[in-house]
Amino acid sequence: MGEERPLSPTIRHITFDCTGDPYDLALFWSKLLGRPLADDDKPGDPEAVIVDPSGGPTLLFVHVPEDKSAKNRIHLDLQPQGRTRAAEVERAIALGARQIADHTRPDGGGWVVLADPEGNEFCVERGELG
Repeated sequence: MGEERPLSPTIRHITFDCTGDPYDLALFWSKLLGRPLADDDKPGDPEAVIVDPSGGPTLLFVHVPEDKSAKNRIHLDLQPQGRTRAAEVERAIALGARQIADHTRPDGGGWVVLADPEGNEFCVERGELG
């Protein structure tokens, strides 16, 4: 008889703490990622969710009382689709992100570090178009 293995957990949410309105931060990420907010989310709710239509983990935005105090210990790395890294960075900034650092290498590799409107860092890597 085969030995039974315990089932591994699945990642249900990737959670972002925020001191402002979770709906506003979720709206930024919804526009950036092209993913919809949950149907029942509205401004002023204590949390908001962005759904992954392919069934992956949702992004959960939760109101907390304390400000961010240090660099994120975990962050998202985004790879542009159908646009260059520079175009994706420009688009993210137009949506409300701010650039923290540019680690683009002369060979085109590397990444750009951005922060969302609450200061959560994320990186934009080189995309298929550069």
